[in-house]
Amino acid sequence: MSQSTFTMVGRQADYWATVFRRTWRGSVVSSFLNPLLFVLAMGVLLGGFIKGDPAQLEGATSYLAFVAPGLVASQAMQTAVGETTYPVMGALKWNRVYFGMHATPLRPVDIANANLAFIALRLVLTTGVFLLVLAPFGVFASVAGALGAWASSVLVGMAIGLPVYAWSVGVRNEWTFALIFRLGVIPQFLFSGAFFPVSNLSPVLGFVARLTPLWHGVDLTRMFCLGTLEPLPALGHVAYLVALLAASHWLAVRRLTRRLVA
Repeated sequence: MSQSTFTMVGRQADYWATVFRRTWRGSVVSSFLNPLLFVLAMGVLLGGFIKGDPAQLEGATSYLAFVAPGLVASQAMQTAVGETTYPVMGALKWNRVYFGMHATPLRPVDIANANLAFIALRLVLTTGVFLLVLAPFGVFASVAGALGAWASSVLVGMAIGLPVYAWSVGVRNEWTFALIFRLGVIPQFLFSGAFFPVSNLSPVLGFVARLTPLWHGVDLTRMFCLGTLEPLPALGHVAYLVALLAASHWLAVRRLTRRLVA
């Protein structure tokens, strides 16, 4: 009788804990210093030149309060994409850790789930630190809102990271990752409502922006931060992100299985 997926994932905890202990220092700057610099540069310095009109800033009373949720969600996206590109390629092509794992009773789904659980933990820690950095600036309407923003940022990070993971486990060369960053990450970062309302875009570009997962994550995170949560739009955002996550997980396991048993 095969072991449960939960048990098989738990058996890999020592490996991923070792990976974290050996690599966490490399993310200190991106997790601690970068958030503070982003907040100071975009929210405080630039925000000082922008009038805090709630009618123009989706209910935010200052540009800092408007941009902070977008920065949190964008940080989650960048962390997730970073963890699902080159590290995954390394596990398949360079150090072939995945193949070593597959030589044991671990199934491809167990290997994928353990790696994704590690990425989720990274997102929890990274976004948690970012929110702690933001807390002294008074951008949260309530503690519950801050916790909701935390959960939303992790959700959007996983919803964006999983399609990239599904791509990474199937490709043979890393050159395609540059396209992901240039055509996927950067446009979403700039035009998904993190820095200005998408209503400022043309109708066509605004429609395209609302199709991106980051826009859903930014809008959901902003509603929690500002205390302007609307149940139906929030449920729509969650449904979109969960559906994307579930479909991408199915595809990722399918592609990883083909790769490991080929």
